[in-house]
Amino acid sequence: MLESPVYKRIVLKVSGESLAGQNGFGIDAGMISSIAEQVKEVVNLNVEVAIVVGGGNIWRGIAGMEKGIDRATADYMGMLATVMNSLALQDALEAIGVPTRVQTSIAMQQIAEPYIRRRAIRHLEKGRVVIFASGTGNPFFSTDTTAALRAAEIEAEVILMAKNKVDGVYSADPFKDANAEKFDQLTYLDVLNRNLGVMDSTSASLCMDNNIPLVVFSITEPGNIKRVVLGEKSELL
Repeated sequence: MLESPVYKRIVLKVSGESLAGQNGFGIDAGMISSIAEQVKEVVNLNVEVAIVVGGGNIWRGIAGMEKGIDRATADYMGMLATVMNSLALQDALEAIGVPTRVQTSIAMQQIAEPYIRRRAIRHLEKGRVVIFASGTGNPFFSTDTTAALRAAEIEAEVILMAKNKVDGVYSADPFKDANAEKFDQLTYLDVLNRNLGVMDSTSASLCMDNNIPLVVFSITEPGNIKRVVLGEKSELL
């Protein structure tokens, strides 16, 4: 019996920390290979996959600002970090036979395509994975906001929020608070009112306004992306 995915087009949000694996910094070859294999499993189900990659494993704009760097400059540095991660993920995907295109919001034509909505959709229709790099191209916006924005633009059915260590949304950090409550179902208003850390307020508002559901899951266990796409984990928001 053929496995039937519940989504046709998805946006997968991968944090930079996920690419670092247990190292906490940089790119872990084993982890990025695992993510690529998981994406390939989903592509083999004829699901159209777009990916937004963070850059926190290399540089975080807010951390740079705390060190005295101008906020806009620090954010641009973070955008460049997402490009490095995107190229690494593209290489890992193409090494296992998954055609992939990187599109950047900041022009760098020697290494990637510029972000063009209609071209991105055409790549997806042809079965190619599209990785959206360099955030929105503007400072003061997170890659979570990029995921929400691109999902709305390409008319994705869902955002899959891949977390490095946790398997969902909790009322507090489960590694610091033993009494942290895990939520099975929430609304975006809950996220905003409770100030939950699943995504920032800008991205939550954008998802709420455009009726984009969200699934939060752990990416560290092989096969989890496929399980989500097959409906084994329901939409949280």
